[in-house]
Amino acid sequence: MKTRVFFATDLHSSEKTFLKFLNAAKYFKADALILGGDLTGKMLVPIVEESNGQYRTKFLGIENQIRDEKELEDMKQRIRNNGYYFSVMNGEELEALKRDPKELDELFEKTMLDVISKWMELAEGRLKGTSTTLYVTGGNDDPLSIDDLLNSLESDVISYCEGKTLEIKGGFEMLGIGNSNLTPWKCPRDITEDQLSAKIESLASSIKNTSRSIFNIHVPPHSTGLDTAFLLDDKLEYVKVGGQPVLGPVGSTAVRNMIEKYQPLVGLHGHVHESRAVFKLGRTTCINPGSEYGEGILRGALVILEDTKISAYQLTSG
Repeated sequence: MKTRVFFATDLHSSEKTFLKFLNAAKYFKADALILGGDLTGKMLVPIVEESNGQYRTKFLGIENQIRDEKELEDMKQRIRNNGYYFSVMNGEELEALKRDPKELDELFEKTMLDVISKWMELAEGRLKGTSTTLYVTGGNDDPLSIDDLLNSLESDVISYCEGKTLEIKGGFEMLGIGNSNLTPWKCPRDITEDQLSAKIESLASSIKNTSRSIFNIHVPPHSTGLDTAFLLDDKLEYVKVGGQPVLGPVGSTAVRNMIEKYQPLVGLHGHVHESRAVFKLGRTTCINPGSEYGEGILRGALVILEDTKISAYQLTSG
């Protein structure tokens, strides 16, 4: 029996790419729809209501005057399609948020969790009654607060597999890990290579047959072409040689070592948006479909599994 897996990652809260991702289930006849980490967005855009009933907002560096409700809805959709959040408020509320960073953080987190709840509600409605199951993991950018929410939203068609092993259709076992090795940004799920190695080991050692397994790990294995990016120093400035920014591998040595040790059937990765690639580590096919969420483009990978082999795979874009 063949199992059809569709994988995408690093959507960073882009509504447009998430809707495309849900549509991929039917289009690719997927048995398993796997959403890799970095689900959440990075910025909250205030939309300020003025006394004359109009609105204003600054978005992508441009000041926008919003004259009516239709323009307001259009702006909300533009913001969400780009992976940002919005909140409608008056001028006094905006000034209060500027004075109180804690209150701003609370609003951001509430808005972020509300969007994830909405996404899972959409997925539940779209996938209920079909043969497709949605599997979700976190990513290093995602705050830990999403874990309790996504665990609470599990159902017959939605499974949150962060820090877990589980079985998908066809009897393939999958582990899910959203952590990354340490990055210059010091993200919520950044951990040391030793910690990452121990976490993978604890899950992989419980898998009955790794030759029929999937390692769904957010960060790609080191020096595989899935992890090539411009190198940054601790001040988030480009590392330069001869005045030119330097490209290099930023993936995890722990992930590479664990894949080489256990030789799963497939590794599904993301994290480095610009490193869309496929690489073989021994018998393991490692895939990073890349991400262009800001442009509303869904990068993905269709992988067809059969017994102890990949019968076909395809990188997709649309």
